[in-house]
Amino acid sequence: MAVQAVPTKGNLMNAKKSLALAKNGYELLDRKRNILIREMMTLIDHANAIQEKIDSAYEEAYFALQTANISNGFCEDISKAIPIEDGLKLDSRSVMGVEIPILTMDESESYDYLHYGARTTNAAVDKTFILFTRVKELTVELAEIENSVYRLAVSIKKTQKRANALKNIMIPRFEETVKFITDALDEKDREEFSRLKVIKRKKLRDAQNNT
Repeated sequence: MAVQAVPTKGNLMNAKKSLALAKNGYELLDRKRNILIREMMTLIDHANAIQEKIDSAYEEAYFALQTANISNGFCEDISKAIPIEDGLKLDSRSVMGVEIPILTMDESESYDYLHYGARTTNAAVDKTFILFTRVKELTVELAEIENSVYRLAVSIKKTQKRANALKNIMIPRFEETVKFITDALDEKDREEFSRLKVIKRKKLRDAQNNT
């Protein structure tokens, strides 16, 4: 049972303001939650589509690698000539206050420049390089989406928790306080009205007795 406020008109006004703010806060949190859920579901659908592309791309790339190994000899030494990827850039966008990552990859040299000797390799190696570059691009895209989904899920959970606290705790508490003060003030008004009626009757009797 919450401690009730002193039943005054000032406290009643404050309690009504707090109740209105709590209800408005709940509506905003509920709206935010719904927007975040829609955004997350869209990203999940996109992630599923990307995952299918990645599965297909990996299968095609590994088949090309097998072909390159057969036609050109094992490509382990050739693979060492490929530099480590360091062209990833991280940015972000905001969705209802949630920072969503944006990953971009520098593709300027992905296809235009071969890091291995063209004279000592054949077209199968080129195809393998191109296909694995595509795998890398899809993996970056999927990583961005999965991280976004995780951040949205965390924010949705927090937002839902706050909304539930307002709906199930704060709003009922303020409603109870408003009702308590309103009832107490109404009872006080009735008592004051009854007291005035008694005084008025007493004054009338005294006036009649003096005449």
